[in-house]
Formats: sequence, structure tokens, C-alpha cells
Amino acid sequence: MTVQSTNRELMRTLDGVAASDGAGVKLRRYIGTEDLPELDPILLLDEFRTDGAEDYLAGFPDHPHRGFETVTYMLHGRMRHQDNKGNRGLLESGGAQWMTAGSGLIHSEMPEQSDGLLWGYQLWLNLAAEEKPMPPAYWDLPVTAIPAVPVGSRSQAVVIAGELLGTWGPTPQRQSEPLYWDLQLEPDEELLLPVPNGHVLIAFVCQGDLLLAHQPVRSGQLAVFGDGSAIEVRTGPAAARVLLIGGKPLREPVSRYGPFVMNTREEIQQAFADYRAGRM
Repeated sequence: MTVQSTNRELMRTLDGVAASDGAGVKLRRYIGTEDLPELDPILLLDEFRTDGAEDYLAGFPDHPHRGFETVTYMLHGRMRHQDNKGNRGLLESGGAQWMTAGSGLIHSEMPEQSDGLLWGYQLWLNLAAEEKPMPPAYWDLPVTAIPAVPVGSRSQAVVIAGELLGTWGPTPQRQSEPLYWDLQLEPDEELLLPVPNGHVLIAFVCQGDLLLAHQPVRSGQLAVFGDGSAIEVRTGPAAARVLLIGGKPLREPVSRYGPFVMNTREEIQQAFADYRAGRM
């Protein structure tokens, strides 16, 4: 018996809102706003992209997290990080960092200049209730550690998380079964990519204009899709670059305040108490 794929429809597009975070880093926020507070299990998506050092050099000094994961992906520039557990690292162009805050930690992320331009993305993914107490952990992934898969006739997909055409990303397995692909597309490509049924799925267009599910999406826009087992992608006369991100909904209560994401208000209060008492 042959199972017929169901192509996803594009439900809406968003232009995001200007915001700042940390010590005044200028960015554009697409998920985590009044218009789109979250898409279970995706809690936040930011783009930081500027060639003005004054927009980012103050960085993200020491701050706590508990109960979720962050994924930082650098297209250009560097981000140095360290935490109160003794971990240190330097994220460079083409690299990614998967950080599990889990039971809690205090860390900093400080941008560094690379030819003046800083360009990258930070994604927040929720953890299931039973995963939230896990110890903090990092996966620092240089560009050489992230596999790329040929797609279409001349294009490729960099697989940070999840599985595409038999290739798995080098990131941890979670109940949300996250996927994170960087589609680097040549002109005049037409693709039909398999995606998991039931996953929330978004696409962020980093560069170029193209058709997603037969609908035009511009550079700098976020697209949100309905359910299905495949996504149609078509480029025009110019190349394009698209981040395709998704996850299986956890369908659990979310209590969120600042740097903490838990399941109940009482757990949030406990997180603040632990932070103030130096137990994080």
C-alpha cells in the first residue's frame, strides 16, 4: 500500500518586530511577540543582523536560564560564551551551538567582530516536563561538524537537527523531535521536501525571494505552515537561503517568565528563589 504525501499549505507570514535584548543588542523578533507568542514547542526566534558594532558589542552578559534549550546559528561573525559550570566556547561563522539549560545555569554570550558584520539566529525550544530537570549541557558544532545533503539539482541543505533524506543532524534527541535545516538554494530550483506529519513547521527566508507552498515569501519574512508530510519550495532567477525549523508539539502547560520556562507558576517562583539563593 502506497501512502500519499500531503503537501503543507502556507498559513501566514510575519515581518517580525524590532527589539533589543541583553545589554542592548539590536535584533528582530519573529516568535515571542504579541502577534506570535509561541508555536509549541518553539518559544522564540530572533535574528541579529547588523554591520554596526555599536548594535551588538555590549552583548548578553551573565543571565540565568532554566527549563528549555537555545539554538544559536551564526551565518557571519563570532559569539563567545561561558557559564558558571566552567564551560567556554567560541561560535564562528557557519557553526551552531545547542545549549540545554535544563535544571539551570548562568551564562553569557558576547559577540565579536568579524569584518564588522554580525549575522545569526537564536531559537528557543521548550523541553518536556520530564526533561526540564536534566543537567545543563552544550553541543558546540563548528561548520565541519554539521552535515550537508544535496537537494534539487544543484542546491544543498545543512542539517543541524532532525533527519533529512537519511542524514541526521548532530544534535540531541528530544521528545519534541526538533528539525533545523538551512536550505541553500540555487536559482530555478523546484523541491518537494519530506517533513514529519504533526510537527509545527516554520520557514525563515534569510536571503532572496521565493515561493513556499506556491505562495511568495520575501527575504526577512517568517512563514508558518499547516500540517502535512511535504513542503514545496521553488526559487526564481536568484539564489535563496531559508531556515526550515520545526518540532513535535509537547501539549503541556507553559509558564514562562523572563529567562525561565516551566509548567506551573510555582515552578517559576522556585526558579527565581533558586537563582537568588545561588543554587543555579
